[in-house]
Order: sequence, then C-alpha cells, then structure tokens
Amino acid sequence: MKTLDELRDFYSTSLSADLRQLEAKRRQVMNNSLIAGGVVFVLGLIGGGVIMSQGAPPVVLVFVLIGCIVVGAIAFGVIGRGYKAQFKQKIVGKLVRFMDPGLSYQPEGGIEKPVFKASGLFKHKIDRYKAEDLVVGRAGKTDLRFSEVHAEYKTGSGKDTTWHTIFRGLFSIADFNKHFRSQTVVLPDTAEKLFGGFGKMLQGWNIARADLIQLEDPEFEREFVVYGSDQIEARYILSPALMQRILDFQQKTGTKIYLSFTGSNVYVALPMTKNCFEPKYFDSVTDFAPIAEYYHDLCLVIGIVEDLNLNTRIWTKE
Repeated sequence: MKTLDELRDFYSTSLSADLRQLEAKRRQVMNNSLIAGGVVFVLGLIGGGVIMSQGAPPVVLVFVLIGCIVVGAIAFGVIGRGYKAQFKQKIVGKLVRFMDPGLSYQPEGGIEKPVFKASGLFKHKIDRYKAEDLVVGRAGKTDLRFSEVHAEYKTGSGKDTTWHTIFRGLFSIADFNKHFRSQTVVLPDTAEKLFGGFGKMLQGWNIARADLIQLEDPEFEREFVVYGSDQIEARYILSPALMQRILDFQQKTGTKIYLSFTGSNVYVALPMTKNCFEPKYFDSVTDFAPIAEYYHDLCLVIGIVEDLNLNTRIWTKE
C-alpha cells in the first residue's frame, strides 16, 4: 500500500498542475452559480409579489420560495456538471492508478444491483438503487471491484412516501480463490451486545437467514454474528487467523463491516454517510487535505486485500 509520504510526492509532481486548473474552473462554477441563484431569487420575489397582489394567501409565497430553492439547486448541478466530470477523471482516476496500477476508475460505473443482492448481506427488498465511482482491476494477485452504493426501500405511497436506507457506503467484491458450496454471512452483532444471552437467542430465530454458526472465538462472537447453510464449511472459511484479521480490520477502520463468502468471492460492505469521491465546491481543491481524504478512503477498501491476506493463495480453486 502506498504511504502518505508517497502521496505527498505524487500530489506535488503529478496532481498540482491539474488541481490549479480545476481550481480556476471551480471558482467559475461558483461565480456562475451565484449569478444564476440571484436571478432565480429575484424572479421568485417578483412572481411572489404579483401573486400576493392578486389576494393569494401568504403560504403561496412560501411555496414560491421553496420552488426557487429547488430550481437553484438544479441550476447549480447543471453548471457544476462539467467541473465534476473533469475532477473525477483527472484527479480521482490518477489517484486510483497511483494506489495500484492494476486498477482503473469508471466514475459512471457501479456494482450492479443483482450482484449487490447476490451477496446475501442485505435481505430487505430494494426499491431504489444507485451505484457510482466504480474501481475495477487486480490488486496484486486478487481481482477486485468496488464502488459506492446507496440502496433504499420505501414505506407509504404518494405524498406519504418515506425512503429508508438499507445500505450506503463502499461495497467491494474480491476473489477469494476458492469455490464455496454454500454461503457464509458475517454481520455486525448488535443483538447480543444489547441483550446478552437473550440477544443470542434472537439471532437463532432470524428466519430470513440460514443457520446460526457457533464459533469458538469469544471476541469474534461478541463483535459478529455468522449465518450459513454449511456449518463445516463456515468454520473452515472462518479460520482463527481470518477471524483475527477481520477483528483487526474493524478496529483499524473504526467502522462496521459486513462480509459474505459466496461463489468464489468475498463481498465486503463498509457503511459510510458521505459521498467519498465527489469534488469540493466551497473549499479550494488545491489543498492537500481533500486529496488525503480520498487517499484514506481508497486505502480502506483496497486494503481489504492485504488485511484479509487475499494475495496469499491458501487454497486452489476446484
């Protein structure tokens, strides 16, 4: 994995010129957006004044102003679209190749919905799905794909529709170099942490999942709950060494981690509340800090290959 010092050198030699050009583009986008926003606001006030003069209730003016905000947001997105595309291609694309020359970046691509569902990590019906910022290729000896994913379900209908997040974050698929006969799923253990022994009983009653797998590592059992249709294979996959690596990875990243061993792949989901690879609009892009943030996010998911020791070919595919 590339170090932070190597990133600083790369920033100075390979990114700084592009960042200066993009900074000029960013300022132009912000100036044009302010002008467009001002025009929309003035037109909204004029329109609202005309409506009010016709005897409309004050609440109409509120709706007019909300409409102006919506139109302004759309205008901002349209004005900034070119800047966003250039930033992703010139900066994020270069940064991905810097992290590992075997990886390539496709900003409009993403992990497909059927692939996300096939992982078995999230059982809820998906009503809205978005994936972007696809990275694909080979990290060392391991085939790797990951992207940002936002999967949601809805309740209610019409004006009462409410959207709920199933998963939002980085979702990756890495070759495990072994064909699995069954599916083994490793989830964060919240029930046992909250309810102790009763929580463990609740885990066994989860009818949406396969059998509860009992493991002999008490620390791992405190942090994770494991389901699978083949008790023997699940214990074979989750060796003491791999369980320790998963625990170490969780401690290092400070985030929840969801894993699924399916087919010949390991699926890893890392929840996040931000869009990881979006350009900054309100801060200078020439600063090193945003680049370091992108670097840390890439380290998090590319590092899965090293953290789970996937480049060490313990097994041979059948």
